[in-house]
Amino acid sequence: MKATDKLRKPRAGLLLIASPRFKNLYGPKRGTYGERKEKAVKDIKATMDFLDIVDPGIVYEREDALKAIDLFWNEKVDFIYAEFLSWSEDFAWIRFLRDCPDIPIIFCNVAKDRMSFETTLDEDDFVDYLCAGTLVGSLEGSGSVKRVPRRNVKTILGTREQVTEQLRVYASAARARAILRKSNLGLMANMNEAMWSTYIDNYDLFTKIGPEIHYLPYSDYGTEIENLTDEEVKAYADELTSKYRMMEDVEYDKFIGCVKATLAIKKLAQKNDIDCYVYNDIDQATFRTAGCRAGFYPQWFNENVSVLVPEADIGAGLITYILKLISGKNVNFIEPFHIEDDFGTFAGGHAGPNDHNDPAWQDNVIISRDVRFAKTSWKYAGAPFAWYRISPGMKTVAGLYEKNGKYKLVTFMAESLDAKDTPQSSKKHLLATYSHTIFKPVVPVKDLFERVLNIGVTQHYAIADGDWRPQLEALAEMLGFEFYDIR
Repeated sequence: MKATDKLRKPRAGLLLIASPRFKNLYGPKRGTYGERKEKAVKDIKATMDFLDIVDPGIVYEREDALKAIDLFWNEKVDFIYAEFLSWSEDFAWIRFLRDCPDIPIIFCNVAKDRMSFETTLDEDDFVDYLCAGTLVGSLEGSGSVKRVPRRNVKTILGTREQVTEQLRVYASAARARAILRKSNLGLMANMNEAMWSTYIDNYDLFTKIGPEIHYLPYSDYGTEIENLTDEEVKAYADELTSKYRMMEDVEYDKFIGCVKATLAIKKLAQKNDIDCYVYNDIDQATFRTAGCRAGFYPQWFNENVSVLVPEADIGAGLITYILKLISGKNVNFIEPFHIEDDFGTFAGGHAGPNDHNDPAWQDNVIISRDVRFAKTSWKYAGAPFAWYRISPGMKTVAGLYEKNGKYKLVTFMAESLDAKDTPQSSKKHLLATYSHTIFKPVVPVKDLFERVLNIGVTQHYAIADGDWRPQLEALAEMLGFEFYDIR
């Protein structure tokens, strides 16, 4: 998918319902009910500058509802914003709920700070009173939300500011849902035989979440390595060595071997239009084909709003991609290694390619030997990788797992500690061969992982700067996931 399609604003269908019975009621000072509702629509849309709005006009009649359905479907909106502008006859609303395709709906009621009238003795004030009856309209409409067999309708109530805040979260999740349904996941080239717990059903992946899976053959990988030109290999090698210090024990020919292994992954992703690349970097076919595992993370993945993950874990690839779509930030891939109870911390990170491109933390990267494979017999044994001390700051940690045809999304908050704040050691790089960091979770570390273990997970997680749990919860609700926010 093109990056522009993943960087676009959320696309919202606007369903604003009003009463045809009131439409022409008139007050000499402020105009008709219909004119006042048109002004209300302008005020509502002024709070939605973060959305690409598809507006069919105010829905008064059944025909208006059918027109809105057709427009929303043809314009491929991510979700529908529904609001009663006053009490209204509910025939249009019920027809919309019954006939509209499966598009998420956020059903909102907005509480005003105060009314614009003191009594309703004046004709103008009476029309304003009718205009203000959004609560009675929403109450009437809420019953049909439950009676019409339809999923993915979320109801919220608050001031305009509060509703807008929740709408931002919902819109971000709905946009991610829509993009997932058009995305391609590439697996090279089989499941991970060392970690059966990471297996998920590919049919469920497509029908319940959305991405289409493509298997990327090792033969194609080998062809891409062979077809690399000296110029493009040198250009990427020079880019890496100009940014990062290379350790003295790195052999240059093995560095070039790893550069080729990495560039070939990028080429496969580009040619197959892959948005989420799941790389089986512990399969022996990888080492036979490339002589090593890829150890770098081409910036192309960030430029294309795509991700690259190791160990053939599709669920981990999906949550990494989801966090990328929601946050727009650099996303890292980790597994928790061990707890140090004295400090209330756990170490986490991962071998293989990890996003080392965060521009604020380039001094956290060293080109270092992949010592775990240095004594093997593969052609580029000991080839280097981007050894990254993952950036400090508060992170959303999230994992996605399948259980009996259903998905579980588990998330919690943890601070990635800067080297100077790490109680174990002030050294920046602690764990050879792994991009890594030391985490201080918000929940006490033993309590955290006891609760995680009781949920039942695997070892892989995605992390991104900031708190993205509200967006993850909204997306989990839309997709029917079990959601666990460990607080």
